[in-house]
Parts: sequence; C-alpha cells; structure tokens
Amino acid sequence: MNAPVTPVDVSAPPTGRRAAVGFIFFAALLDVMSLGMVIPVLPNLVKEFSGGDTAQASHWLGLFGTSWALMQLIFSPVLGMVSDRFGRRPVLLVSIFGLGLDYVLMALAPGLSWLWAGRIISGITAASFSTAGAYLADITPPEKRAQSFGILGAAFGAGFVLGPALGGALGEVSPRLPFWCAAAFALANGIYGLFVLPESLPPERRAPFRWAKANPLGSLKLLSRTPGLRTLGAVMFLCQLSHNVLPSLFVLYTSYRYHWSPRDVGVMLGAVGVSNIVVQAALVGPVVRRLGERRTLRLGILAGIAGFGIYAMAPTAHTYWLGVPVFALTGFIQPGIQGIMTRQVGGAEQGQLQGANSSMLGVTGLLGPGLYTSVFAWSVAGASEGRPPGAAVLVASGLMALAFLATLRLREPSRATETATA
Repeated sequence: MNAPVTPVDVSAPPTGRRAAVGFIFFAALLDVMSLGMVIPVLPNLVKEFSGGDTAQASHWLGLFGTSWALMQLIFSPVLGMVSDRFGRRPVLLVSIFGLGLDYVLMALAPGLSWLWAGRIISGITAASFSTAGAYLADITPPEKRAQSFGILGAAFGAGFVLGPALGGALGEVSPRLPFWCAAAFALANGIYGLFVLPESLPPERRAPFRWAKANPLGSLKLLSRTPGLRTLGAVMFLCQLSHNVLPSLFVLYTSYRYHWSPRDVGVMLGAVGVSNIVVQAALVGPVVRRLGERRTLRLGILAGIAGFGIYAMAPTAHTYWLGVPVFALTGFIQPGIQGIMTRQVGGAEQGQLQGANSSMLGVTGLLGPGLYTSVFAWSVAGASEGRPPGAAVLVASGLMALAFLATLRLREPSRATETATA
C-alpha cells in the first residue's frame, strides 16, 4: 500500500517535511553504506572468479569501474529529466528497489558476467543521487537549502565510514554476505519510503521530457568560456582523474602488496572516512578564511602529491597508514575549486556550472579505471623484472603534480569581475 502522492507543502513547517528529509537522509546513508559494504569484497570475488590471477582480475575490475561510471554519466541527467516530468518519488523508489534487487543478483552471481551485469545495474540505480538532491531543493526554502544539503553530505560521509567497515567484517564470514546485507538495507529502505515519502514536485511545476536537455556533456562548454574557467576545469579534471586510482585499485593493491584481508580493508576505509569528515567539518572553513581559496587549493593538491607518494612507496602496511592523515588534506581541493569557480560565473549560471562539474567527474570516471588497472596489471606481470608494484599510484601522484602546476596560472579575480558575476 502506497502513501498518498501529495506534494509537500514547503510553506508550512511540518511533520511531513521532516519525515521526507529524514527519509532522504537515511536513503543516502543506506545507499552509500550498501555501496561501501561491497568495496572490501568485490575485488576478491572477482579474483576468485579469475582463477586467482591478479592481473586478469585487475582488467575485469577496470571494466567494472568503467561500466559503472558510464552508466552514471548517461543516466544521471536522464533520471533527473524523468523526475522533472513524472515526479521525484517514483524515480527514488524505483531506484532504491532496483538497487536492492541488484545486490541480490550479485550475491547469487555464479561468474564474472553476472557480476558485470550487476555493476551496470548498480551504476544506473545509483544515478538517483541527483534526484535526491532535487527532492531536497523542492521541499526546502531557499534560505535553508545549504543546511539540508549539509545533512545529505553528512549522510554520505557517515555511510562511507560505516559501509566498508561493516563489509570488511562480514566479508571475513563469507564474501557474499555483504551483498545480502546491502540488499536487505536497500529493500527495507524502499519499503519504508512507500509509507513515509510524499511527492515533492506538484504537477503544475513539472516539465516535459526533452532528450536535448538530458545531455551529460553539453554543459562542459561553459568551462571553455574564459581562461580562468579553462584552468580550473583542467585542475579539476587532473585531480579527479588522480583520485580514481583509489576506487579502481585500493583493494587489489593492498591485498597484493600487504596481504590485507577484507577486515583490514574495511578498517582502513573507515579511518579514511573519519579523517575526511574531520577535515571537511573542522578544518576547511578556518583554513580558507586564513589562506584564501587559491592557497587552500594548492595546499590540498600538495597533500595529494605527498599522500599518493607515501601510498606508492610504503614498504610495509604500517608505513602505508602514515599516508592517511596526509592524504585527508586533499579535502581542501574541492572547496577551493568550487569557491573560485562560483565567483567566475553569474548567478543564473550556477546550476549550469554544477552540471559541468558533474559531467567532468563522469568523464574521469570513464578514463580512470582502465588507466590504473592497466598500469597495475603491467606491474604485477613484470614483478620478477623489478617493476614497482605502486607504479599506478605514482601515476596518480604525477597527475596531481600537473594539477599543481596548472594552479600557478590562477590569479585573484578582479573586483570588476566579482561585481559582474554577483
């Protein structure tokens, strides 16, 4: 039995809106937890299906990562347009139930082809995160939207801390148990949403679906408009491409080099998540006020160069851990870039700017997995010849270094520019 599909009245404070915000929070928390739970075990399951061949498993994981990113790139704008046409509620619920059934598919997977199909479906259903953001914008007054999006960000951070830690512990029992647990979380969340989630977009505010607007790359033209935006776009591209080495290789790399178990991986990812939350919540604001956005951005990139360097060269697991607090300071990068970018476009173009940034992240998600898994496979195949096992991570550090050089071209915006774009 479904809850009545009535739009949320944002003008009145109320219980319905609180319940809806609470659902979005828990939906994001459980979605990110479920995604994080499979991180410690999926690479090992792929390796098992590959006959224990680490190089072959690396190639398959590259294909999985590229497929997932491609689905995100294609379906994020499509689902956004569908939600504009038919409402947010059906898109959110169908995506949540689809994600739950997808985890059941992966839990039962007898081979690599089933797992690949599962990752493709996961990429499609996870594209609903943009719809969750649109739902919050619908039900929240403009002056309170920053607070609501902060709640959504907190859910993402907490889910990333809890998910890998729980997945690592469950993976010690069985490599398929995290998939079953993730499925239970997602399906329970969907059933809960059937009863508490009202529609947020009234029929009179809905727009027709237009394929021309469901285009993930069209907004990238904005980033080529001025030299400053081109430079910032290049910096964002290089930084995000370098970050892709972690989801692409972290589990395989640490398992191969340090013989980490799923529990070890979960503990490490939990520590990384906590470190990131500390940096985002406690350090970004004071550092930006003291150093300014450009210097904060450069500090974050330098931390990335050093952190990746430690990860690549660490001879032992204990040494690898030293890179965690250093690399956590890369949390300065995104606020620095966004702060400078938003002052270089007008108020009516802020949405287009965020769309361009999302498209940029999607493109790097397509390129990164194949790049890093190929380099890692090359390292493993030539281990007897002295090829460094951390070569792929050194590539990421080099990309960060290129990003730092690009930031040297940035200049403080003139007062006239800030006035024109206010």
